[in-house]
Amino acid sequence: MIRNLLALLTAGILLILGFMFSVVVFAAMAVLGLAVWTYLMWKTRKLRRAMREQSSDGQVIEGEAIVVEEYRARPKNVLPGDTPGQ
Repeated sequence: MIRNLLALLTAGILLILGFMFSVVVFAAMAVLGLAVWTYLMWKTRKLRRAMREQSSDGQVIEGEAIVVEEYRARPKNVLPGDTPGQ
């Protein structure tokens, strides 16, 4: 009986400690993520400002271009019995 009570008490304490540890880990991850996001926003501020000023009318034109090179094939008419290149 006492053994079961101690096992239940130990499991409860471990569960609470695990929950507290996970809260600390998630808080640290949130702070680290916020720091990375802030760093990226700070480093790209000039680029974002330049892009905003470049498209001052608010119109963005997007598209795709494909370059196709055309050529004409000039087949040589080779008659049977003729050797090519003569």
